[in-house]
Amino acid sequence: MNIRCSLSCLVFFLIFLTSCSSIKNIKYFKNVADTVKRVQLDDLPFIEPKIQTDDILSVSIQTADPYSTQSLTMGNLQSAAVGNTTAGSTGSQTIAGYLVDSQGNIELPIIGKVHVAGLTTEQSRELIRDKASEFYKKPSVNIRFANFKITILGEVNKPGTYVISNEKVNLLDALGQAGDLTIYGKRENVTLIRRYDTGKRELVHLDLTNSQILNSPYYYLRQNDYIYVEASKSKIASSDAIQNRNISIITAIGASLISVLAILLSTNKL
Repeated sequence: MNIRCSLSCLVFFLIFLTSCSSIKNIKYFKNVADTVKRVQLDDLPFIEPKIQTDDILSVSIQTADPYSTQSLTMGNLQSAAVGNTTAGSTGSQTIAGYLVDSQGNIELPIIGKVHVAGLTTEQSRELIRDKASEFYKKPSVNIRFANFKITILGEVNKPGTYVISNEKVNLLDALGQAGDLTIYGKRENVTLIRRYDTGKRELVHLDLTNSQILNSPYYYLRQNDYIYVEASKSKIASSDAIQNRNISIITAIGASLISVLAILLSTNKL
């Protein structure tokens, strides 16, 4: 009786330890104590993304006569971008806008070519407004990225490519779009791959369990960033266990069939 009671207590204790461990593994910002009511974070400046070649820009120019600038808002490019929208639904989304060519220019009707590569959307807005003022009276210009996309792969609930309507998007926003990490996602090793307009690529490992990620220069994302969430060892072990189990089942079935076949053969001989 005492042995059975001791074994039961041991099983409950192991289950308790396992559950505590799993909670610790999926917790964000583990270095912030639960008793702390307020944590002061440093101001993190937002660096506006620069326009690059192959970007698609949505340009809107409005005047007192809307018909005179109607053709400017249509764009010279309409293509279907396969991926997820900002609402998280899958499918294709039509992108209309002006493609930044290999020389860094967009070509607007009447206004002509405008060099925008290397500029922010605010700087491009001022430049286009100055050029449009030569043809229109007091034009109002609005410009934004039409293909500001982030790709999120790995251990998230909804992996895919997301087109973001707001260029000021951070890492947590992007992971929220992807439905957050699964319980198997390795939160201390999230990989960010970033490509610069010079062609240089950068690979950075981010730790979501550390609150200092909120002050990281990689907290705010840029267009065409790739985020990869690595699977934890527990999922790898679980996958290996399932694979080994399937192999064992197949082996047992094969051995049983061979035994049945051997019995049938021996029976026929008799």
